[in-house]
Amino acid sequence: MNAQPQEKNKMTPAQYLEMERSSLYIKHEFYDGEIFAMVGAKFNHNQINVNLIRELGMKLKGCKSPCNPLSNDMRVKIEDKYVYPDIVIYCGEPEFEDNEFDTLMNPVVIMEILSESTESYDRGKKFKAYQQISTLKEYILVSQYEYSVEQYIRTKDIWQYKLYDKEEQSVKIESVNCELHLSEIYLNVEFKPGLETGR
Repeated sequence: MNAQPQEKNKMTPAQYLEMERSSLYIKHEFYDGEIFAMVGAKFNHNQINVNLIRELGMKLKGCKSPCNPLSNDMRVKIEDKYVYPDIVIYCGEPEFEDNEFDTLMNPVVIMEILSESTESYDRGKKFKAYQQISTLKEYILVSQYEYSVEQYIRTKDIWQYKLYDKEEQSVKIESVNCELHLSEIYLNVEFKPGLETGR
């Protein structure tokens, strides 16, 4: 989802969690003491998200994988930061920050669906922060405006880059042994003029 900066007063992680857990309708990310409200997404973003969750769920279940996908309501902790990835995959037992079971600590794969308003953040500061998660093996960026899936695979301290930009291609998510066809990711998605702005 799209992050919009809120108040400039710095908060502590504890203050953020107290506020976030009492917030009924709006989710917030927390970065460097500031909170960012998460606003709604447009059709292509939502359709891609649904497609990814459906395909990942079926394929991981079909191969009896110990891994499971979660959609964008699962908060993830990165040191003193808190974010809501569009999709996260964990393997084995989920690890949580505390007994509220609402902040995941051990993602293996994180996926972000790009928009004009979040792309530079997802590619820059957010990716840099994600690299601090020791369990993270792959970071995947999915365009909502064209056939384009970018994959970063961690090999020791090096992130290998792969680009998939044709409908007939498939993305092999190495760390969870799952393959997704771009035609499945973009099922029922139309690239129309006017959909390329906003979220």
